[in-house]
Amino acid sequence: QVQLVESGGGLVQPGGSLRLSCAASGRIFSGNVMGWYRQAPGKQRELVATITSGGSTNYADSVKDRFTISRDNAKNTVYLQMSSLKPEDTALYYCNYRIPVKSYWGQGTQVTVSS
Repeated sequence: QVQLVESGGGLVQPGGSLRLSCAASGRIFSGNVMGWYRQAPGKQRELVATITSGGSTNYADSVKDRFTISRDNAKNTVYLQMSSLKPEDTALYYCNYRIPVKSYWGQGTQVTVSS
């Protein structure tokens, strides 16, 4: 089993920044992929960004050049630095840990972008 604990969400004005963190604990395997997904009210959950244990990244087009995903393998922690936030970024952000045979989700952290 793997447990994921997210932190860093909150209320921010348009154009502002936030940094999300997600710490994984439990039975951690090398070669995993960690990432962030989000779900806005009335919409399906969507990919935000992922990063492999080797550091390869993938971003949704909507967040490229504004969000940066990174990880600290020694701490089993993944980060999402969000800048130039827009109201349409408002959503519940979920951390994900994935290995070939299993996927785990965090409880989610709310990000609200509003003036």
